[in-house]
Amino acid sequence: MSSHNDHQKGLLITAIGGLTLTVDIPLIRLADGGAWTILLLRTGTTLVAALVIWAVWRSLSRNAPQLIPGWSGLVVAICYGLTSVTFVTSIYYTTTANLVFILAFNTVFAALLSWVFLKERPRLVTVVAMLVMILGVAIIVGDSIGTGHLFGDLMALCSAFFIALAITISRASGKDMGFTSLIGVILPLAVAVFMVSGEGLQVNAPWWIIFNGAVIMPISFFCLANGPKYVSGPEVAMFYLLETVLAPVWMWMIFAEAPSRNSLIGGAILIVTLVAHSLWQLHEGRRRRATLAVSHPA
Repeated sequence: MSSHNDHQKGLLITAIGGLTLTVDIPLIRLADGGAWTILLLRTGTTLVAALVIWAVWRSLSRNAPQLIPGWSGLVVAICYGLTSVTFVTSIYYTTTANLVFILAFNTVFAALLSWVFLKERPRLVTVVAMLVMILGVAIIVGDSIGTGHLFGDLMALCSAFFIALAITISRASGKDMGFTSLIGVILPLAVAVFMVSGEGLQVNAPWWIIFNGAVIMPISFFCLANGPKYVSGPEVAMFYLLETVLAPVWMWMIFAEAPSRNSLIGGAILIVTLVAHSLWQLHEGRRRRATLAVSHPA
């Protein structure tokens, strides 16, 4: 029963994190600033918010999680830090369509890394679900793939890999990495401070990126970083795909960039596949528990 509850808890946590993350790109665009200034404000406010939340938690309870739990936590923090740099950079050097398509490969990376290092061989249903979701993303981006934004595409690919690596290490350690993903912004913050010191602050609407860093990032990354404690790496990675589905919708609502028919079709495929796979996982969990109860009655 505990395993079943943990899995449901993990699905809920990662769903909240994935949904919250979908407004990240629109908020970055609303801030309307230079890449290094955006990175500075985004990571700086995230770090301050994380430290304040952790300090309050620690003052109220002795069970507050560690900021960086051991060497595995340090590696995870570095992975998330590198993700911040490559992700923000890719927004400025490639199209949003290319970015979200390539980020979808974090699902594939997570499955492969879990298979190689954790010996968690993905079930056929999970493999099929990943392939279908990649097909859905491919439909969304359509002809925008391969437009020559090589550097930005490479940065997006690095983001997908670092996210998957962080998920896999978190899964292997079994430790609470909720704050680790937030503390990891120290690395990109240091880089951004160095770059901005030379070129100066460049931002027209800083309140959007401050809100992003102080509220959206702590919620999304805390939830997504905790997900691997309860569900598999590929499952956590699939919730990152919610950004692929919903970010174009927010862009349409805010910037009047109406999604194309292919975007709507691809988004529907992604949502249906994600929900169907989660329901299948719950059904399999119930079936295994029922079999175990019959074989080993209390």
